Amino acid sequence: MTLAKLSNNWFPSFPSLVDRFFDGDLMDWNSSNFAGEQSTLPAVNVKENDNEFLIEVAAPGLKKEDFKLHLDNGRLTISSERKDEKVEKEGEKVTRKEFSYQSFQRSFNVAENIINADKIAAKYNNGILHVTLPKREEAKPRPAKQINIS
Repeated sequence: MTLAKLSNNWFPSFPSLVDRFFDGDLMDWNSSNFAGEQSTLPAVNVKENDNEFLIEVAAPGLKKEDFKLHLDNGRLTISSERKDEKVEKEGEKVTRKEFSYQSFQRSFNVAENIINADKIAAKYNNGILHVTLPKREEAKPRPAKQINIS
């Protein structure tokens, strides 16, 4: 028996989900980049250096007040919720009213014995949320130590 990909022109995002189901790693959906999938889930970069981890979330058009960050039991959750409604003036007859609702949530497993949870910082600049997770001193790499032989 051969599995065939489906094509459905009525729902443009449906084929990409089917493609991901048949072609992708089912256990790795959390780390996939859904930015090109016609989704409101923002793309994320995770970087590491000797002193910290840096998470960058591409979320243009939001304000820093729209974000919530939580660290609970080794799980860092970044979420946002925003509602926009056009205000109508008193006495106007409304024939069309547009509103939008956007939300997302991304979660990351964090080794609390490696990061300093008290010094986690976040800033929002030019459409990118930057979350810095500093490493504990004992988790930072140390230079090799030369041992003298006596």
